[in-house]
Amino acid sequence: MKIIVGQVTHETNTFASDETTKETFQLWEWCSGDEILQKHRKVRDYLGGIIDRAEELEIGVVPSFSAMAYPSGLINRKTYEELKDELFKRIEGEQADAICLSLHGAGVVDGSDDMEGDLLHELRKVVGYSIPIICTLDLHANLTEKMVKEADVLLGVNYYPHTDSYERGKEAIDVAVRVVQKEIQPVMSLAKLPLIIPTSTTNLSPAKDINELCWQWEKDPNVIDCTFFHGFPYTDTADVGVGILTITNNDTELAENISNSIAETIMERKEQFFPPALAPKEGIEKALRVNGNPIVINETSDNPGGGTPGDGTYLLRTMLEMNLENACFGYIYDKEVVQIAHEAGVGSMIKVELGGKTDSLHGKPIAITAYVKSLTDGQFIQSSPMWGGLRVNLGKTVRLQVGGVDIIVCSVKSQVLDEQVFLLHGIDISKYKIVALKSSQHFRAAFEPLSKEIITVDSPGLTTMDFTTFDFKKLQRPIYPLDAVVKI
Repeated sequence: MKIIVGQVTHETNTFASDETTKETFQLWEWCSGDEILQKHRKVRDYLGGIIDRAEELEIGVVPSFSAMAYPSGLINRKTYEELKDELFKRIEGEQADAICLSLHGAGVVDGSDDMEGDLLHELRKVVGYSIPIICTLDLHANLTEKMVKEADVLLGVNYYPHTDSYERGKEAIDVAVRVVQKEIQPVMSLAKLPLIIPTSTTNLSPAKDINELCWQWEKDPNVIDCTFFHGFPYTDTADVGVGILTITNNDTELAENISNSIAETIMERKEQFFPPALAPKEGIEKALRVNGNPIVINETSDNPGGGTPGDGTYLLRTMLEMNLENACFGYIYDKEVVQIAHEAGVGSMIKVELGGKTDSLHGKPIAITAYVKSLTDGQFIQSSPMWGGLRVNLGKTVRLQVGGVDIIVCSVKSQVLDEQVFLLHGIDISKYKIVALKSSQHFRAAFEPLSKEIITVDSPGLTTMDFTTFDFKKLQRPIYPLDAVVKI
């Protein structure tokens, strides 16, 4: 048996001002052939699971093309056409039994609001409908009927943080084998809800409870998979929103009943997905009242993992204004400041305007006089339970000290997933009272075992929990919480 593998992933924040180009992808991944195997083998991500499981089963792996960019603004048309051509030319003519792709589900291209649906539709023109296509998806996918129509199986991760990406990749291979050997005939039913929700970790209710409900249904031998897709709310298309996708073995009625039943339960509990939000000062004051350390404060409103600039200053400015001691911030994106620090050297004092350079939404630049404590190349291997083993390159970095606050500044924007960026700069977070970082939920996989408490703060930003601040034009209305929706 031979299986073609590949990847095209991007989570598009259409409210972001930056355009996603080929260079944006190349900063993270744009490769083909054996390089895909070298980059992902034994890495705990989707492709790693796909590759490792295929090799465990001694299935022939045909690596095609892989493109992955960090969440950002609209993908320009030229870039999309080029990556599509790269993928198709490496698939066309290959004699394989199935195709396994790692996709995201919230990609938006200039001229196409449903990148994944369009990509799968165009791929069918190349390979036809006789070869099964099995895809892994992020749980923040904004699922569409076109995706469901063009793929044989869509498997979403269950956990947020996505610590099960590797397992879902392995499952994609197992399902592909069963389809090829005609053990199962998968049918999918999608229920879309008039609901958008903020980032909701799955080890806490209500997301935890919905997952458990899905898993109960999966005990039925005729149910192949049942997944709660949270959707990605920070984009403006007609298909944004929560979805339930059930896959059964040739039982359409059962799939529809399950999806609709779970959808009704979610709508009954919709208010529970909206916890009260703390402003930065409130969050810091709460942290100072907690005995023990470290207290992790995550700035959810400027989460680069959702397409934000990563140079927002609301939380950091508040930390400095409150004259905190024994605190660290990891990290803020500012290439200019990094370059100034590297030119000045370790041991220097520099005066700079830090952050707030991308837009005015995420806060103004902070005027600081800082001591340059350390400089690094920004490279490390990720240790988080989510995508552990992945090689990370944040470009040149610097650790600055302003009063009692250590500030890490990097040249490539990214959310913080584990403590490695702190260790790289000589910071042992266990010794700090307050550890601040930019992320919504993914950081929890690594930081929950290390922290005394986690406190989320919100402020103006492209990933704020306050959806009323976004100028939605294409979003289907009514939709909760923007409208008072009573039922599906």
